[in-house]
Amino acid sequence: MKQALTLYSVILIIALAGMLSLGPAQMVLVGHGAVSILALLISGTFLWLWQVRATPLALGMSFSWAGLGLTLGWWWAIQLRMSVDWGLEAAVLFFFLSLLMAGAVLHFAVIQGSFGFHGMSFLVPVLGAVMLSLGVLLVL
Repeated sequence: MKQALTLYSVILIIALAGMLSLGPAQMVLVGHGAVSILALLISGTFLWLWQVRATPLALGMSFSWAGLGLTLGWWWAIQLRMSVDWGLEAAVLFFFLSLLMAGAVLHFAVIQGSFGFHGMSFLVPVLGAVMLSLGVLLVL
C-alpha cells in the first residue's frame, strides 16, 4: 500500500508540474491520451490472459479496459480536433461505452459467485448504477 500511495503521489506531482508548464487544458489532453493508450495495452494483456484461460475475469477485464481506453481515446480525439458537435461522435462514443458496460456486467456476473449469489442478481449493482446516474442527471 505504501508503494502504491508513493507512486500515486509521484504521478500527481508530475501532473501538477505539467499543468504549470503546459497549462491545465493541455495537460488534461496529455493525461487522457496517456491513459487511453495504457488502457488499450492493458486490455490486450487481459485478452491474452483470457485466451490462455488464466482467469475467468480476464474477458470482462479486457472488455472493461478496452471500453475505457476507447471512450477516453474518443473524447481525447474530439478535444484535439476542438469539436463540440455531438452528432456522429456521440454514436461512436456509445459503441465504446457499451463495450465498457459489457465488461462491467461480465465482472459482476463472475463476482456474484464469490458472494454466493445466483441467477440474475449480478444485475442489481448494474441497474443501480444506471438509475443513480439517471437520478443525478434529473436532479441537476
